[in-house]
Amino acid sequence: MRKFMIRALIVLIFLGCTGLFVYKHFSSRIIFNTNYINGNTAGNLYNAGLFCENNGVVFFANPDDENRLYSMDANGGNLKKLCNDTVMYINADSHYVYYVRDNDLSAAGHNFFSFHNNSLCRLDRKDSHVTVLDPDPCLYASLIGNYIYYLHYDTETATTLYKIKIDGTERTKLSDTYQFTCSSDGQYFYYNNMSTDGSIWIYDTATDSTYQVYSCNSYKPTVSGDGNAYYLDVDQNNALVHTNIHTGNPTVLTTDSIDTYNVYGSYIYYQRYDKESPALCMIKNDGSNARELALGTYSCINVTSYYIYFTDYFTGQVYYTPTSNPGELTRFSPGRIEDKK
Repeated sequence: MRKFMIRALIVLIFLGCTGLFVYKHFSSRIIFNTNYINGNTAGNLYNAGLFCENNGVVFFANPDDENRLYSMDANGGNLKKLCNDTVMYINADSHYVYYVRDNDLSAAGHNFFSFHNNSLCRLDRKDSHVTVLDPDPCLYASLIGNYIYYLHYDTETATTLYKIKIDGTERTKLSDTYQFTCSSDGQYFYYNNMSTDGSIWIYDTATDSTYQVYSCNSYKPTVSGDGNAYYLDVDQNNALVHTNIHTGNPTVLTTDSIDTYNVYGSYIYYQRYDKESPALCMIKNDGSNARELALGTYSCINVTSYYIYFTDYFTGQVYYTPTSNPGELTRFSPGRIEDKK
C-alpha cells in the first residue's frame, strides 16, 4: 500500500510538472501575424509615433503621465494605463504593442537623434507583460508582418538599419546607412535614399532587396500601393509635392516651406515654416482648400479616425481637433491613472 501511494505521488508530481511546463510553453508562445500587417501609418511614425490606432483602440503616449503608454477608445473613452514606460514610435497588431522605450526622454522634447533612447520593446495586449527585443538605442521602428524594421545606434557603427523578429530573434543589420522605415505598404517600405540624391527607393521585406522607383530630391516620402506619393522637395525649399511613382507628373501642392506633415485620407496636415508667421495648416491632397488651423509652431502631428493631435513645439502641450471637421484646437488632457500600491 505504501509503495502504491509513493508511486501515485510520483505520478502526480510528474503530471503536475508536465502540465506546468506545457502551460508556460503555450502561455509564453508568440502569436505571429499571418499577413504583412503594418503597425502604424507613415504620417504618425514620421511624427514620433505618439498615437497608434488598431481595431478601434488608440495606443498613445500620455502627456499627463510623462508620456507613458496608455490606451483609449478612438473617441477618447475607456482610458487604461498599460505600463510605466515613456514611449514613442508605437506600433500595434492584434496581440501586441511595439514601441521604443525612452524613460530618459523629456516629455516636451522629442529630439530624435539625441540617442538617450533605450530599448525596443513588445507589450502583450492580454496581460501587459513587457519584453525587451533590442536593448540598444533605437528609433523609427515600423512593424511589417512579423518583423520590426528600425534604426539602431551603437558607438562603433553609429546609426544603421536593422530588423528583428517580433519574438526577439533574428536581429540583423541590413544597411550601414540609415533609412526611414515609416512609409510601409504591405511587405514594402519606401524611403528617400540618404546616401545618394534623395530619390525614392523601395525595400522588399520578403527578399530584403531594394531598388530605386522614382528620381527626385525628396525627404520623408509617403507612398501608397497604387503609386501615389507625397514628399518634401528639397530642391524647392521643402515644398509639398504629389506624384505617382509609376507615371510621374509631379505637382507642387503648396510652396510653403514645411517642417513636418501627415497624409490622412483626402487631407494633409502640416507645419509651415515661416520666421514671421509659422502655422499649423491643412490642405486637400489635390492642393485645394488650403487653410490655417492655428498660428504658432507645432510638431508631432498624429492622426486617428476621430482626432488630429499636435504638440506645441515650445511648451510640449498637446492639442487636438476633430478629424471630421478640423477647427479650434483643444488641450488634450486625458488624465492619469495612479499605479496600484
